[in-house]
Amino acid sequence: MSSEVKTAPAPVLEEPSQRLGRSFKSTMGSLRRLRGRETHKCGALSFAQYGLLFGLEDKDELPTRELAVMADLSAATATQMLDHLETSGLVARTRSDYDKRVVLVSLTASGREAIMAHKARFQSRWGEALAEFSDDELLVASAVLDRLAAMFDEIPAD
Repeated sequence: MSSEVKTAPAPVLEEPSQRLGRSFKSTMGSLRRLRGRETHKCGALSFAQYGLLFGLEDKDELPTRELAVMADLSAATATQMLDHLETSGLVARTRSDYDKRVVLVSLTASGREAIMAHKARFQSRWGEALAEFSDDELLVASAVLDRLAAMFDEIPAD
């Protein structure tokens, strides 16, 4: 009988770009699961509806189509959501003075309050999740994500 001790094989280390890809996919999956866990309570806004509102946070007004792109929604879906948000008093819509086909969307005071309340719910979690990283590391991560976003936007539809 041999007295050799068998050791586990050394783990295969991922290249950093592979690790980033795996983390990116994991994050996207987490966001999809968050959307799936949403419950639509009377008077409560969905994650997607907040996405529309956040697109207006630092803008006076935006065309519906541009807002839909920012929120990663089709124009038809965004229009349907905006119908509800307008009825709820969170957004106002007007026709453009320059092109009557374009509908401009702006936040109401209640819409701004809804964004502030939503941000307050997540601010501490966001801060805790990123606390161990330096400002320089966060800026590098932001640059990487911006580059990935640009890459995906540049891929032609086949």
